[in-house]
Amino acid sequence: MKAIAVEPGAGEPDIVERPRPDPAPGEALVRTLRVGVDGTDHEVIAGHHGEVPEGDDRLVLGHEAVGVVEDANGTDLEEGQYVVPTVRRQPNGTNEYFERGEPDMAPDGEYVERGIVGAHGFMAEYFTSPAEYLVPIPEDLAPLGFLVEPISISEKAIEHAVASRSAFDWEPDSAIVLGNGSLGLVTLAMFEEVLDIDRTYCLGRRDRPDPSIDLIEDLGGTYVDSRKTPVPEIPDEYEPVDLVYEATGYAKHAVETVDALAPNGVGVLLGVPEPWEFEIDGGRLHRELVLHNKALLGTVNSHRGHFESAVDSLVQLPEWFTDDLVTGVYGLDEFQTAFTDDDDVIKTAVEFAAI
Repeated sequence: MKAIAVEPGAGEPDIVERPRPDPAPGEALVRTLRVGVDGTDHEVIAGHHGEVPEGDDRLVLGHEAVGVVEDANGTDLEEGQYVVPTVRRQPNGTNEYFERGEPDMAPDGEYVERGIVGAHGFMAEYFTSPAEYLVPIPEDLAPLGFLVEPISISEKAIEHAVASRSAFDWEPDSAIVLGNGSLGLVTLAMFEEVLDIDRTYCLGRRDRPDPSIDLIEDLGGTYVDSRKTPVPEIPDEYEPVDLVYEATGYAKHAVETVDALAPNGVGVLLGVPEPWEFEIDGGRLHRELVLHNKALLGTVNSHRGHFESAVDSLVQLPEWFTDDLVTGVYGLDEFQTAFTDDDDVIKTAVEFAAI
């Protein structure tokens, strides 16, 4: 079967031939339909993140997938059923995090991630997976099923933000997303369409005309150009916000988020920056957190429950939004185009089989 693999940091993705996998007991064989491309894929390709499976020199890419069950292999799944796979797997045997159904909370060394760290991904014509890590989706959502994984990341981030404020009555009226990539735009849409937050903002570094700015404003949000209004100046230029969702990987934003927050607000950090030393006023930062009951938290990955919630959220996103968000779906004969990274591209996917 054909797969898309890369030697991280040493070249561009290429099509390789791999044996079609046979499902082990408890696993199903899935025929891949579409796999999304995101920033993590580009980081893996560049060698900034991830690692190949032990004993291999290439990694099959892809962690945002949708497929159809080809062989249920005695599991509770049904052949012909549309499914989305979760990403994390147990490295050897089992551990307490997986036993509790919380693989997303496992520390380094206690997991592998399909298509990212230590395990081949889903950019292949077929893949196998334990049935417990395959989340069914309705047939009519299958064309957009590759969006379930990124939405699940935001489901977890929002869940943890709300949990961090659960000691008191916290109902956010305002929120800003730092980063106008596909994950940021999906999250902004969730703020608007699912959570019904009154006032939303999205920060980026792009000039008009730009498709992501159009999407922000069509959703009812306000575009904030970070070159004109840095994060610490957002309260003066716009307003202090109750919730900050950081999806840039720009290290300064982690500490600048505190200045953007309203009293009792929470900032959720999702970006993974490169090492970078810079000066901050640690005392002032500390005071802001303490005297105004602000909170910062980090979050990564998601578990099955977040995927299931993401399916429900995807249903609520307007069709015009997903039409404009997905700027290209490409077959294997032009898969390289799916990895194009420029300002005209928002979200792309590789199609392995027609839906």
